Amino acid sequence: MRALRIRRSATPAEATTPTVAVLTMARDEAEMLPRWVRHYGDQVGVQNLIVLDDNSVDGSTDGLGCTVHRLPKLPGRGFELARMDLMSGLAQGLLACYDFVVFVDVDEFLIPDPDLYAGLPEFLAARADRDVIAPMTLNLVHHVHAEGDLVPDQPVLGQRRFAKFIPIMCKPSVKRVPAAWLWASHGIRAPFEVDPELFMVHLKFYDREALRRVATHRRRMVDADGRAAKSNWSRDAEEMVAMLDEFVGTTDPAAVPEFDPRQVDLSTIVQPKGDAFRAVGQGQVQAMAKVPLWRVPDRLLGRL
Repeated sequence: MRALRIRRSATPAEATTPTVAVLTMARDEAEMLPRWVRHYGDQVGVQNLIVLDDNSVDGSTDGLGCTVHRLPKLPGRGFELARMDLMSGLAQGLLACYDFVVFVDVDEFLIPDPDLYAGLPEFLAARADRDVIAPMTLNLVHHVHAEGDLVPDQPVLGQRRFAKFIPIMCKPSVKRVPAAWLWASHGIRAPFEVDPELFMVHLKFYDREALRRVATHRRRMVDADGRAAKSNWSRDAEEMVAMLDEFVGTTDPAAVPEFDPRQVDLSTIVQPKGDAFRAVGQGQVQAMAKVPLWRVPDRLLGRL
């Protein structure tokens, strides 16, 4: 299947340094949004970040320094389809003036392999022949037997050093073609592969107390309008925290090997489905319970 490409003339400077827009949607994410803006602003410039505010009431999207668009109320039970239509349409428009568009959740952070690239633009400059790119996703976890409370305003990677590699979370987050995202952005109407030189660090499980707060917030949204009622958003906070503890167990931190992309088979993660392609595998929670625990590569420490 051949994906449509928006073609635009490029100067030599543009050819070596691609322009990149990064998008997210958030509601009441006062803890995570500042970190998201700092991380991606350092990568591509804060002027190239767009936050779609899904009716926040906590002031979390005030004063971010990037573009914030405040949305009207979205349908509750049709929320995910509306979100995909909105993000796909916005990205298609942005590709008229950007080389790449990135769509990530507010707790998802792309990090090109720092041994190979200075940052995201340099990585993408080497991927000019790729229409869609998916990262290797590491779900960071809080190993309570080895790691204490987070120190605010300090890098997370270093305070948290353990993660699980989750195939279904290797989403097609980066694209240069107007192909629509599907299935909560786990799929897209274009072929793609998981790139072993691009990491995504997912902070859903990175801290016990933060997980408790986020799970409580998300359950309230399910109860309020029915959105994501069949997802993990419907689980209560204590259930989520108990699952995190089970994911890590009593593993000896000193015995955990460092994650190496060469040790996992990336070739089977992406599968066709009709006229689209998606990352496949066990659901996130089911996978977290079964896949091995890894130590975050030392070269990523301090990068987030």
